[in-house]
Amino acid sequence: MKTLLSILLSLSLVFVFAANAESPERSAEGSALIGAWAVDVSKLPMPPEARPKRVTITFDQPERGRWSTKVEVVDASGATYRAEGVNSLDGTPAPVTGGFESDIASATMPTPDVLILTLGRDGVPGSTRIYTVVRGGKSMIETSSYFGDDGRPIVRTHYFDCL
Repeated sequence: MKTLLSILLSLSLVFVFAANAESPERSAEGSALIGAWAVDVSKLPMPPEARPKRVTITFDQPERGRWSTKVEVVDASGATYRAEGVNSLDGTPAPVTGGFESDIASATMPTPDVLILTLGRDGVPGSTRIYTVVRGGKSMIETSSYFGDDGRPIVRTHYFDCL
């Protein structure tokens, strides 16, 4: 009986330490995502004349367990759109200000170089975006998943360069 209790105690301690090993509060520390990134507009899946002139996204960690995202888009006509938000990395929804695509977002960071951001607008699900740093921190890939107007799922990939 003592052996069984020792094993159960040991296993419970392992689970406690495993659960605390990579909490959302600590996962952003040292992330290569922090900084400014520019979309390679030449790779966007649209005609060149319709492509935005510039798309930049800036990530920061204003405090432990919080994540800041700022997006600026200069469209083909030269109009500028900005959106920003600060999220807890535990998936709690938070408002997006100036959101041309969303008014609410939730975020989590399963590893320091991967961010998962889910967006919505007017109570309707928008898209889920996964940001992953590649090539030694010089590039970032955004995988965007959403549903089209016809109800069919769409997945797009966008390529960013570190500024």
